Parts: sequence; structure tokens; C-alpha cells
Amino acid sequence: MDNDKDNANVEQELADLKKELANFQKDKERIRAIIGSVGGIPKFHSKLFNGVLIVATGLCLLISIMVNSTPVRLLMIELASAAVSVKIIYLIHCQMRVNHFKLWVLSSIEWRLNELTRLVRKIKEE
Repeated sequence: MDNDKDNANVEQELADLKKELANFQKDKERIRAIIGSVGGIPKFHSKLFNGVLIVATGLCLLISIMVNSTPVRLLMIELASAAVSVKIIYLIHCQMRVNHFKLWVLSSIEWRLNELTRLVRKIKEE
């Protein structure tokens, strides 16, 4: 009889662990999707933007090397530096989005911790 109870307890624990594992996997995928939408995974438009800037910078520099005309050479160098500046501004923008997300996550964790602390104090008082 005791052996049957032990087997039932083990089976119940295994079922609980499988449920917890499934919930963990679901939460992991949800968090991965959220982080991807914030900037963790490069999207098509981001890759396209990077590719266009790389090609534009390379072409401008190549033209500036090959052309002997001073005004054209200076224009191409300025366009190349403008493309690099746009890329830096874009990187700063993406980093600001990630930092905003981190702040949001930390604030929500702090809010939940404060809520749990109040609940523990209330339980202690009772």
C-alpha cells in the first residue's frame, strides 16, 4: 500500500515537473519574441538599411578614389561620412529602445517585488 502511494506521488511530481517545463518553454518563447521585437534580432528592414548604407559608403569612397576632380572627390567623401553618421544615429536609436525596454522590465520587477513585500508583511501581521 505504501509502495502504491510512493509511486502515485512520484508520478504526480513528474506530471507537475512536466507542466512547469512546458510553462517555462512557453515563457521562454514569449520573452524571445518580446526581445526580438525590441531589437534583439535584426529584421529585414534593419538588414536592408545596413546593406544600403554599406554599399553607399563603399561606392562613395570608391568614386572619390577614382575621380581626379577635386569637387567631386570632396562631395563623395562628404556623402560617405554622412552615411556613416546616419548609421551611428540609427545605432544610438536602437540602443535607446533597448535601454527603454530594460528600464521597463526592471521597473515592473521592482513593482512586483514591492507588492510581494507588502503581502508578506500583511501575512506576518495576521
